[in-house]
Amino acid sequence: MRSGQILWPTDFSETAAHALSYAIEMANLYHVGLKILHVVEQPIGDENFMILSITPEELAKSMEDAAAIKMQALLAGLNTELPVTTLIRRGDPVYQILEEANSKDIGMVVIASHGRTGISHFLHTNVAEAVANGAACPVLVVK
Repeated sequence: MRSGQILWPTDFSETAAHALSYAIEMANLYHVGLKILHVVEQPIGDENFMILSITPEELAKSMEDAAAIKMQALLAGLNTELPVTTLIRRGDPVYQILEEANSKDIGMVVIASHGRTGISHFLHTNVAEAVANGAACPVLVVK
């Protein structure tokens, strides 16, 4: 039924880690690979409300390097025979996840919901909701 890979976007949070088990289960069910995506948001100096001793570009590179270390640790802990590919991108998480989700090699997205409610739901971008609304493929949102 599904021939494309399962995309699992992660921010390395505990909630995202919970969704990983669902992503692996879906990949095993459909006998497809798993693609892990982490997006590093581009830091902007004015939004940090402090004086940066490094440029936003240097800070973003440092964040990418830290994400690569976390990704390697995550891969080392995976116990699966599935083919796994990893991506680290820079930019807006919703845009980057949707760009990957709408590529030809993705059959399903498994993403964690951070479960915000009330005023917090309205003040923060709900990445899972935006991905579910914008993806051309099925999206499983895990609570």
